[in-house]
Amino acid sequence: MGLKNIKVRLLPGVLATLLFLMPQLAFAASATPVDTAAWWVWVLGLFVFTFLLGIVAVIAGVGGGVLYVPIVSSFFPFHIDFVRGTGLLVALAGALSAGPPLLRKGLANLKLAMSMSLIGSMSSIAGALVGLALPEKSIQMALGLTILGITVIMFLSKNSAYPQIEKPDTLSKALQIYGIYYDEHLKKDVDWQIHRTPVGLVLFILIGFMAGMFGLGAGWANVPVFNLVLGAPLRVSVATSVFVLSINDTAAAWVYLHKGAVLPLIAVPSVAGMMLGTKIGAKLLTKVHTNVVRRVVIILLAVAGLRALLKGFGI
Repeated sequence: MGLKNIKVRLLPGVLATLLFLMPQLAFAASATPVDTAAWWVWVLGLFVFTFLLGIVAVIAGVGGGVLYVPIVSSFFPFHIDFVRGTGLLVALAGALSAGPPLLRKGLANLKLAMSMSLIGSMSSIAGALVGLALPEKSIQMALGLTILGITVIMFLSKNSAYPQIEKPDTLSKALQIYGIYYDEHLKKDVDWQIHRTPVGLVLFILIGFMAGMFGLGAGWANVPVFNLVLGAPLRVSVATSVFVLSINDTAAAWVYLHKGAVLPLIAVPSVAGMMLGTKIGAKLLTKVHTNVVRRVVIILLAVAGLRALLKGFGI
């Protein structure tokens, strides 16, 4: 049996383990006082969690931050400001780790990524400043509502693997945003182009602001906009989203670093686990059906969003 087949067969076990960890973390957070738990228990838990998260996030194309922030803020005993700051670094680390393999495969398109991330990075800085100025309970409630909204959007949206764009718009032609990649499932080269580029730019202003405010990374929004609005193929959308994350999250992360909202004890194990996990996830991206992982991500987001909302109400 080849190594690639072994990795694909192991993925269901990884997803099951990630689902299994959530109730265990909830029990540990509620039953074990923070001051009696050894510090290395939380460090080890963060590393294992982010390693599994990195595998799932790349394949689903959601980025690590959208899962990391609500789950860690709900089930780990850390202040949400530190979690949001680390969430940006986690999403950034995952993007930098997964980016080179996706670029070598021809799936990621730098012209498409740079066009959208330029405006998104500016709005992410504004979002980070607003988020740090709000009280913790307000952020928890807003985060819970946002995550539940993301869950509904992901559940209702239908990704199109190969959108048919008859004619690109004027702006995309001026920016020369088009490409070609080899699809391993179709066993042939796929040409693609985009349309509605101005609409995409406006949407990325909103995405960048939310990414900076909640430390979510925003891969959950990048992929639907690339795929459903602009008309890029699904695999190109997932891969290009990785590069947009690396630019937008870098801009917002500097705000959290400047405000002292990045704690090494949380950030180091989280970033290390994410980088290892995303390397495996990038290799599995062309081998695994994304819809399977997408369903698991929706379940995780629903649980984490509800938990964050209840925590915001003091429950």
